Amino acid sequence: MATTTSPKPHSIGVVICSSRQPRVCPQIASFVSSTITSLPSYTSNLTPPTLTTIDLLEWNLPMFNEPLVPAQIHTAADYVQPHTQAWSLEIQKYNAFIFVLPQYNWGYPAVLKNAIDYLFNEWKGKPAMIVSYGGHGGGKAAAQLRQVLDGVGMKNLETMVALSFPSRDVTRMAATGKDIGLEGETTMWDGEKGNVEKAWRELEGALVPPVVEG
Repeated sequence: MATTTSPKPHSIGVVICSSRQPRVCPQIASFVSSTITSLPSYTSNLTPPTLTTIDLLEWNLPMFNEPLVPAQIHTAADYVQPHTQAWSLEIQKYNAFIFVLPQYNWGYPAVLKNAIDYLFNEWKGKPAMIVSYGGHGGGKAAAQLRQVLDGVGMKNLETMVALSFPSRDVTRMAATGKDIGLEGETTMWDGEKGNVEKAWRELEGALVPPVVEG
């Protein structure tokens, strides 16, 4: 009797890259995820990738405190700190990542740099989609993050999504963690959904073929 096989869906980590409270980053990450999962190419896929939120606030990693260079470590058990071992096992679960980040003083949050620097081989070779946001879209932070992701061997996409707050009022609302209206049928960033889709298609194209399970 023939064995039925099916491909294992890819797993994508959507990283909330802000730990400040109050914050608007979870709203924006949810907007990005819902935009992707509503795309016809996603809904028609028999084995669509799973999108899982990774909140750096919840992980609350201390400042990097491993004695060895991460690039020289290949298994989670070789890390000294239990929190590093857990972080390594978490990141190993995913085939690619979507980083959703604000811009702070022309740079990206320290909590993100710290989370990246804990590991190396867990990131290496995996596609990375960058979504930045801010009063002017966060392009400077995105460019800096792109360099760091190159440094850990990730596959940066050509398209980077930059979401700009349309007014000072919205910027103030975002800074205080208020609802900025991203869950309705019509949002202030409907015009940006095309860029999210473009980046997502590049991410899909960068993924290795899914594993077939018997």
